[in-house]
Amino acid sequence: MSPDQAETVTAPGRGSTAARIALALGLLLLGLWTLHRYLPALAWAVILAVAVWPLYRRARRRWPARGHGILLPAVFALAVALLFLLPLGLLTIQAAREAGALARWLQEAERSGLPVPAWLAALPHAGPRAAAWWQANLADPGAAGELLRWLNQAGAIAYGRQLGADLLHRAVLFGFTILGLFFLLRDGEALAAQVLRGSARALGPAGERVARQMVASVHGTVDGLVLVGLAEGVLLGIAYAVAGVPHPTLLGALTVLAAIIPFAAPIVFGAAALLLVAQGATGAGAALFGFGMVVLFVADHAVRPALIGGATRLPFLLVLLGILGGVESWGLLGLFLGPAIMAALVLLWQEWTAAPAAARVQG
Repeated sequence: MSPDQAETVTAPGRGSTAARIALALGLLLLGLWTLHRYLPALAWAVILAVAVWPLYRRARRRWPARGHGILLPAVFALAVALLFLLPLGLLTIQAAREAGALARWLQEAERSGLPVPAWLAALPHAGPRAAAWWQANLADPGAAGELLRWLNQAGAIAYGRQLGADLLHRAVLFGFTILGLFFLLRDGEALAAQVLRGSARALGPAGERVARQMVASVHGTVDGLVLVGLAEGVLLGIAYAVAGVPHPTLLGALTVLAAIIPFAAPIVFGAAALLLVAQGATGAGAALFGFGMVVLFVADHAVRPALIGGATRLPFLLVLLGILGGVESWGLLGLFLGPAIMAALVLLWQEWTAAPAAARVQG
């Protein structure tokens, strides 16, 4: 066969391969654009499925075979939904109870103003200036009433327009998350096998290891962030109750949410300590803040590095950067996507820079 004939035979094959790749990429981009509003819900469904999969697999071994198709994944999906809805319901009930007291406090502030707290003037450097501003703007009934009415109008205008639409949108996304979780649990084994085969084809021998490492990193991140954050919230909630902080259950729930994000918990227990100081309980406030710092130090420097770093096989600095960078780029999803992406990148780098097998044997 002449070179011209060989080029004629091979050219169509190359062209058809390039066309298939272009078509596949085009369809992928089109699909992502079609689903872009629901991708966060699907991503959360994947994260939740990975997190509960060990428990689901253990329960499936003991569950009757006829319940694997619908009943068992439906039970797990409903349990996960209640895990989110029950705390939100309790917070809503507590907020509704506090709404009446807040409204009465605002009415009293409009009538008689807000007296200057005794501790404000005692603050170093800025205390007298802050007390003077408070006296001029909040202690006077007229000025306080005008300011509070302006805040009420601004808040109503700012939040009233979008609140209903945002709640509806988030409720729809949450519903799709739970629905996606149901299907991921029901078809989890088949989907996992497909992902492993696709990773092996796309990335070669390292593809399956990368996929498994990303799953392990999600498990480690769930344990290191969610479970440790829950433990921090329980311990600090007990400390709130012992120290006499108002509404310790509500503050404990807020501490759980804040403790999931690195370095955010001190905002909550620091505010609780300042509240005690404002009430005159300086010793209790200092003790609460010190206890919170001890709990935070143990959690962030001992427990979390062991759970997350051990699962992701990453130094804790890279884990921390992955979490913070992920939150900045992806929102709350970044708490779990960031470490998973970092783990995949580090594993690919290790595979890329590893010495050849012959060189390792000779060495």
